[in-house]
Amino acid sequence: MKSFIGFLFVLILDIKIIIFTNATHFIVTSDIYVPASSPIPSIPSSVADISSGSEENVMKHHITSSKKLLIGLISASSLMGIIILFTICLWRFHRKNIYESSKNGAKKKGLPLSSLISKSNGGLKTISEKGRVAVMDYNLLESATNKFGESEILGVGGFGCVYKAKLDENCSVAVKRLDGGSQDAVKEFQTEVDLLSKIQHPNIITLLGYCVHDETRLLVYELMHNGSLENQLHGPSSGSNLTWHCRMKIALDTARGLEYLHENCKPSVIHRDLKSSNILLDSSFNAKLSDFGLAVMDGAQNKNNIQLSGTLGYVAPEYLLDGKLTDKSDVYAFGIVLLELLLGRRPVEKLAESQCQSIVTWAMPQITDRSKLPNIVDPVIRYTMDLKHLYQVAAVAVLCVQPEPSYRPLITDVLHSLIPLVPAELGGTLRVSQTRLSASIES
Repeated sequence: MKSFIGFLFVLILDIKIIIFTNATHFIVTSDIYVPASSPIPSIPSSVADISSGSEENVMKHHITSSKKLLIGLISASSLMGIIILFTICLWRFHRKNIYESSKNGAKKKGLPLSSLISKSNGGLKTISEKGRVAVMDYNLLESATNKFGESEILGVGGFGCVYKAKLDENCSVAVKRLDGGSQDAVKEFQTEVDLLSKIQHPNIITLLGYCVHDETRLLVYELMHNGSLENQLHGPSSGSNLTWHCRMKIALDTARGLEYLHENCKPSVIHRDLKSSNILLDSSFNAKLSDFGLAVMDGAQNKNNIQLSGTLGYVAPEYLLDGKLTDKSDVYAFGIVLLELLLGRRPVEKLAESQCQSIVTWAMPQITDRSKLPNIVDPVIRYTMDLKHLYQVAAVAVLCVQPEPSYRPLITDVLHSLIPLVPAELGGTLRVSQTRLSASIES
């Protein structure tokens, strides 16, 4: 811009010089011009005197007119230069105002998510003003979800639906919509944003952004292409996509996510709603914990004033009966998930119209009997694993669902028990030949 203004100055100066030179040349030549071919006739002296005076007046008039013309041209060029400079300054000021207003508008309305997300090493990274979470524009998300159309629904939760949103050809995300302004919905929304904006872990879902629009609240997550563990186990595929090693990897990933919450977060975090529907799987079946609306920070320190919440079948007995909440409550829920992975059964199954049976009640008499255990394993994976590994996983599950919290292991101990059972290629330490592993995954 500076070079362009300098160029205009030089151009105007050159115009002034050219005009001045031409005008001066006109004055000089008009003063000395005498036609060479016309002889000067002799005239009377009286007439000559009059003619001489008249000629002087004419010459003076020419000179005055030329000077006025020169001054007018110089003034006009100067005025033109001033107008051009004023126009340039006005244009720059206008552009600056547009930039500032768009920047402020982005802060108020939210930034386009596609400008905040970039692919890096197969994962998603975000850039925003406050940590990793951005305030999103409602109109952008509404358009990306086809106006929250039914065809884009990925799942249904307690306060709303989760939609697939396509921002562009290469960027898709999941949008969780919480409708209504109930106190519980607002509280869960705020807890989710506050918590996930502070933590980051490979086995915890990434919150990319959020939006508040009237009574509607939106949470934007990375898209998990294989959906939830619940849908994989109990949906149309009935667990056919989950081999033994894949299930152990999911259990290991879940344990790692919980260990991060219990041991590495300061203050520690109790998820309080761990279940198979809140364990999401990406395209490589890497598991990530999601739905932190009921999470509690400070661990057991806040246990006395916590409202009973959770999902039937996963809630620890001491929390259900006495309201006692500790990190061992998450361990109990993990044990239920582990039983789901082993047996392929739901946490609670309906026997009759008014009678239900929990997976713990049904499995406990058989899972502790080594002769019966192989027969109750999910048929999809039955006889596909080393029996020693099966017994060890079953033993971990039994310990996790003990009625007495003090008998349950810490999630760190569970994690170390599972690591040797997962192939090194999938994040564990088990040495399995690549051929054997591939055959297991294909089966």
